[in-house]
Amino acid sequence: MVAPILVFSLIFLAIGLAPGFNWNKNALSDLGVGATAPIFNSALIAGGLLLLPFSIGLRQTLPRGALSLLGTILLSLGMLVLSGIGLFPEDAGRIHLYLSVAFFALLPLSFLLIGFSELSQQKSRASGMLTILTGLLAALIWALHWSIRLGGVAVPETISALLGSAWAIAMGAKLIAGDIRR
Repeated sequence: MVAPILVFSLIFLAIGLAPGFNWNKNALSDLGVGATAPIFNSALIAGGLLLLPFSIGLRQTLPRGALSLLGTILLSLGMLVLSGIGLFPEDAGRIHLYLSVAFFALLPLSFLLIGFSELSQQKSRASGMLTILTGLLAALIWALHWSIRLGGVAVPETISALLGSAWAIAMGAKLIAGDIRR
């Protein structure tokens, strides 16, 4: 539950220290090069590494089956990719672009798979619907962004990542409260 808060605190710190940052013209990854690079890149690396055990352990709380297995594998890969975005910032070349696209594709896809797996259990249907909605919204923000041809991608990146963070915090709270059991 702490990882998303830590990551976004550091990202917003980096934004505050980058006077030229423009929400409508930049990508968040622009913060990974230059003076704000240590803050931004370490936030992504730490966030991915801190959320990796959560994404792996989440499997134990979900209904058995291929959907939950694949969903948690994709979520775990997404967390590794998130760390990779910080390890290979924009000035590392095309690998950064590939990692960024992979992260923002893996996140909603993993939520959809996990959500549909949760629908198979009566007690987790509400959680499943919320997880599916989160995945759909995380994907929809990108579709809207590209359909109206906006400039920078900082806004859809932030919204998509905030949706994922809110989901992770909610799931973490449920795990701590013991509300999720197979």
